[in-house]
Amino acid sequence: MNKTERLLAIVMELQRSKLQTADELAEVLGVSVRTIYRDMMALSEAGVPIIGETGLGYSLMEGYFLPPISFTVDEAVSLLLGTEFIEKRFDPTFRKSARSSRRKIEAILSRPIREETDRIQGSIRLLQKDEMVLMMREKVNLGIIREAMTEDKKLRFTYHKRVAEADGNRVTVRTVSPYGLAHDEQNGWLLLASCDLREDIRHFRVSRMSDLTVTEDTFQTPDNFDLQAYRPKDTRSTQVCAIFNPEIADKVEEANSYYMETAESKEDGYHVTFRVREPEELLSWILGWGADVVVTEPESFINRVREEIGKMKEHY
Repeated sequence: MNKTERLLAIVMELQRSKLQTADELAEVLGVSVRTIYRDMMALSEAGVPIIGETGLGYSLMEGYFLPPISFTVDEAVSLLLGTEFIEKRFDPTFRKSARSSRRKIEAILSRPIREETDRIQGSIRLLQKDEMVLMMREKVNLGIIREAMTEDKKLRFTYHKRVAEADGNRVTVRTVSPYGLAHDEQNGWLLLASCDLREDIRHFRVSRMSDLTVTEDTFQTPDNFDLQAYRPKDTRSTQVCAIFNPEIADKVEEANSYYMETAESKEDGYHVTFRVREPEELLSWILGWGADVVVTEPESFINRVREEIGKMKEHY
């Protein structure tokens, strides 16, 4: 950051906050306190109305405003929530950029807009998983994935599936050409990539990857691949039917299982149809409803539920 950029950054920081000490400004800008003192003198000489209060800090004279862009309250809230989302859910590089962007947006808001934005933001909260888990399973991985995509190089990683595949394996080593990242509310960050093992495009949960390595092998994203338009192939071909206690129908609906296909309230209960690749994918979810659900088909899955309940009984 050169001196001109630093002087502008100081003015924006003072617009963002009513009062800032030299120590606080020095920390934000990554310079010494002595440099801040010199910059304040330069700004004053340039006609910027800076007020220095001994023992308190610096502020801008009331009414002074440098607005390169104007935002409505709704626009400002949208942008600030967006930076907060990126700061919480992306890798360290983007997190730092999001934090910097947020400070710049806050700095250019007029005081009335800023106060109203603060009020609205205070009524909205973005929930997130445990910060350390995200850092270990998603944030670090995202940084490596972005590196591979930027350099057009393939990735190699160990993938941990929740349900074993037909060969009984839950853990496989994959080499892929990373085409893009997508975020899903239920699954978190997903990598869309061409998988060498499956010879097709697959999507992988970033949180289920380990041992990520950027290889020396390069790839080229096909010209006809459109991340925004891409929809994964639906390979769910097995139907599972269940009847839930009607008293919890609203909870089942709110759970919004990815596998749920139809739901209908009838006299004997809340009838739900699921479509899965393997019934095992639904086992833990079904068991979580306890005695409030009865699986009616297929028979093989009914037997699998009985088997798992039997194993549970052995522990009690």
